[in-house]
Amino acid sequence: MSSTESSTDPETGGGRGQLRGLKVVEFAHVVAGPLAGSMLADQGADVVHVEPPGTGDAARGMGPRKDGHPLWFKVAGRNKRSVTLDLHHEAGRELAHRLVAWADVVIVTLRAGRLRAWGLDWEAVHRINPKAVLLQISGFGATSSRADAPGFGKVGEARSGVVHLTGFPDSPPVHTGFSHGDAVTGLMGAYAVLAALHRRDHDPDFDGEWIDLALFEPLFRLVEWQVIVHDQLGSVPERSGNQLAVAPAAVINTYASRDGEWITVTSATLRSVRNIARLLGLDEDEFATVEQQHAGRERLDDALRAWVAERTTAECLDAFARTDVVASPVLSAADIAADPVYAEREDIVTVEDADLGAVRMQAVIPHFRQRPGHVWRTGPALGQDNHLVYREWLGLGEDELAALEDSDVV
Repeated sequence: MSSTESSTDPETGGGRGQLRGLKVVEFAHVVAGPLAGSMLADQGADVVHVEPPGTGDAARGMGPRKDGHPLWFKVAGRNKRSVTLDLHHEAGRELAHRLVAWADVVIVTLRAGRLRAWGLDWEAVHRINPKAVLLQISGFGATSSRADAPGFGKVGEARSGVVHLTGFPDSPPVHTGFSHGDAVTGLMGAYAVLAALHRRDHDPDFDGEWIDLALFEPLFRLVEWQVIVHDQLGSVPERSGNQLAVAPAAVINTYASRDGEWITVTSATLRSVRNIARLLGLDEDEFATVEQQHAGRERLDDALRAWVAERTTAECLDAFARTDVVASPVLSAADIAADPVYAEREDIVTVEDADLGAVRMQAVIPHFRQRPGHVWRTGPALGQDNHLVYREWLGLGEDELAALEDSDVV
C-alpha cells in the first residue's frame, strides 16, 4: 500500500483486491446507490456506472469545482467505468438488459414505476439473469404504500429517529453536514450485496437475491436502543447535546481551548471518569459509581470546560495523554491533511487525474493486508468507457455501436 497511487490504463483496468472479477452495473445516481458501488469498486469489482447521454449523473454538477471540473465526482466516480445510455429508447432498454445479463450485481435507485416500465424491477432482472443479486434502494422500500414516492437521504435521516436525537434540548433538530443517510445506506447496501454473494458461492440452489433497502432503514438500525426503550419504558429519547442519552459515561462533550480550538473529551468507563476527576483536582472517590458519576455530571462538565479554556490545545492534549483521559482535537479537512496518524495509516492517497493532475483523496478503507484494493482512477469522463464495455465486454459489433451512437441511445 502506498500513499501515492497512479491511475493504470483504463482499457486494461486497475481493479485489484478482494472482489476482483465481480461484475456490477449501476442504474443509480447521486449518492446512495453509487456509494454502494464505490465500496465494491474500491475492492476490485468491475463497476459500470450507467449515465444519461449529454448530462450524466447529477452528481457531476454538484459541489465545488476547479477550472470547471467537479471535485466531488472525482471521488464519487473513482474506480468505475462510465457508459452513457438513454433508457427512454427501446434500444437503450435492450442494451440495459444485456448489461443485466452480464452482471453479477445490479444496483438500482429508480422509482418502482420506472423500474417496471424499463424492465429493471426484480421480476425482470431475475428473468434476464436468474443468478443476479439486485440491490434496490428507494425512499420508502418496495413493499410500503409509498413505494413509488420520491425520497432523498435527508428524508431518510429524518424518518430514522437520528435527527430527532441530534442537537441540544433547547434547539431545533439538526442534520449532519454531509449526505449521512445516503452514505450509510450505500455502506449497508454493499454489506448486503456481499452477504448475498456469500450465499451464492455456497448454496448450489441459489436463485438470485433481491435486496430491498429503504433510505431510512440503515440509520434506524444503527440506533439500537430507541425502539426497545420506547417499547419497554414508554419513554421517548430526546436530544441531549453531545451527551449520549443512554450511555453510562459522565463526560462526553466538546470544549474550547485557550487558542480557540475545540477538543472532544469522552469517558466510557468508571475508571476513565475518575481519571478526569483526578486531572481536575477533584476527589475521584466522589465519582466511584455510576450513580455518583451521573449525579456529578454537570459539575465535571463545568470544571472541565473551565480547565480547558485556561490552556492551549497542545497543553490540554499533553495532560490528557499523561493521565489516560481519552480526547481528540476536532479536526477540519486542513487538520486531517496534516495529521500524522492519517499519514501513518496511509489514509490519503495521491492519484493522477486527466483534468487536474495529481489530486489527493481518501484511500481504500478498510485496509486489507494480503490483497488490498487501490485507487486506480478518478471519476471518469462521461461515457469514457462506452467502447470498452459495449464492444469488448458485451460484444456489440462496430456498426451496431455506431448506430446506437447516431440515434443518441448512447
